[in-house]
Amino acid sequence: MRIGLTGGIGSGKSTVAQALVQLGGWQLVDTDAISRALTQPGGAAMPLIAQRFGAGFVTADGALNRPAMRTLAFEDPSARHALEAILHPLIGEETERLALLAAPGQHVVFDVPLLVESGRWRHKLHRVLVVDCEETTQLQRVMQRSGLEEAQVRAIMAQQATRAQRRAAADAVLYNDGLSLDQLHQGVAALLTSPLF
Repeated sequence: MRIGLTGGIGSGKSTVAQALVQLGGWQLVDTDAISRALTQPGGAAMPLIAQRFGAGFVTADGALNRPAMRTLAFEDPSARHALEAILHPLIGEETERLALLAAPGQHVVFDVPLLVESGRWRHKLHRVLVVDCEETTQLQRVMQRSGLEEAQVRAIMAQQATRAQRRAAADAVLYNDGLSLDQLHQGVAALLTSPLF
């Protein structure tokens, strides 16, 4: 089975993805990790990014200048679309390559932060699993781990689907608020025995 995993920033989605690998033996395809690899020094996207956006968006070592790109993308939606037009085809190719590494009968979980927003994923998947939590929890988690200000985190959240939109797209929802890591793992273990999966 091909399962899409998504959730808002700070929802705990990556932790759930790792639990699915550890507890269920699922093959993980992490689209964020693919995107980061494409924009590291020597990454396949970097020549195209430099050509489209200029040297100011490339660091001295040849990686994507993330702060500069983040600022531009929030200020100018057309710049965000241009970056997506470069990255998405490359991410799609690598995603399929990694999915094909799964053993026969092994579930593949695609960790896709913007699964609902993209509109490109649903037809590729058998199920969608959403990790959900309160927006105040998202804010606290992201501010704590990233050092971003509340306004910056809210701006990121505003670019994402709402909780209601994500839940409406879900075949299963894992509510991750106020849980210890052990409790979250118990929730994942319960999902693994669900008829859905």
